[in-house]
Amino acid sequence: MKFQPLQIKKDNFLNNNFILKPFIMVKEVIEFDIVLLGHIAKDIIEIDGASKSVLGGAVYYGGLAGNRMGLKLAIITRLNQKDFQILDSFKKNNIRYFAYPAKETSGLKNIYSSQNMEYRSYEPLGFAGAFKKEEIPDFDTKFFVIGSIIAGEIDIELLEYLHNKYNSRLGLDIQGFIRGLKSNKIQYFSLTENEKVEIISKVDFLKVDETEAKVLTNLSSISKAGKQLNNLGPKEVLITHQSGINLSLKDKSYFFPWKNKNSVGRTGRGDTAFISYLGSRITKTPEDSLKFSAALTSLKMESIEPFSLPLSAVEKLIREEYS
Repeated sequence: MKFQPLQIKKDNFLNNNFILKPFIMVKEVIEFDIVLLGHIAKDIIEIDGASKSVLGGAVYYGGLAGNRMGLKLAIITRLNQKDFQILDSFKKNNIRYFAYPAKETSGLKNIYSSQNMEYRSYEPLGFAGAFKKEEIPDFDTKFFVIGSIIAGEIDIELLEYLHNKYNSRLGLDIQGFIRGLKSNKIQYFSLTENEKVEIISKVDFLKVDETEAKVLTNLSSISKAGKQLNNLGPKEVLITHQSGINLSLKDKSYFFPWKNKNSVGRTGRGDTAFISYLGSRITKTPEDSLKFSAALTSLKMESIEPFSLPLSAVEKLIREEYS
């Protein structure tokens, strides 16, 4: 994969990794519903030239959405020590976190036009570096989800380790393997057939968006792209796109449309959809879980912040729009 790691500033360097107190790594196995691995981000969202600084990343949007669902969650992340106050969002919501100091905190500038909130361009703001195997505690979890923001957070060796450790429970958002820095811009990279097999065959639950599906398969058809990705190994493939969310299984496919009234909260859509789907899958069928995810994510897209409504709002939307 031909990506260039983001340039790291030389100041504020911390030599030793550690797990942030009061959450110290222990030898006993820790039980969770979902464990999320990925950088938390200090992002900028720009719509028609108007900018707003926000937090981002799958651990943030997905973690807080899962928390509202009542799931027992943990996140593993990296960020600059001066930004550790960001972790208060997890602490006050009883989300257990394992944080390691980095030279800088990751971040992207997401640039949208209000005429088309589906597509965006990016500018790099920072990169918190690669995760190491020894930074991942021993978890007993129903799902382990790799929610990396950009190429370079997770390498093939670590993916192989997680595949062996969480076989049949491993989820992956593909953006962390095909979105990286090139010519000082964030761009998508094509994978060779061998690279696609090497990566995608190791995961059980795969999340992609419409752009990523086309990069991976060269297909414009969402349903056909999902089946092609199933053939590489994942038993459940979620594809988010402008109209809604598709789920491709080996022998079935499902679709539910978005029902949001506006798209100001477009950033974090995929993170929210993936975790709400997997959290629901603990007790529900794939079809019902997809319906729940579509409703919850629709409500999230109406706010720039992570999903924070009561679940009764999701249930109400399902009754009114998805029955």
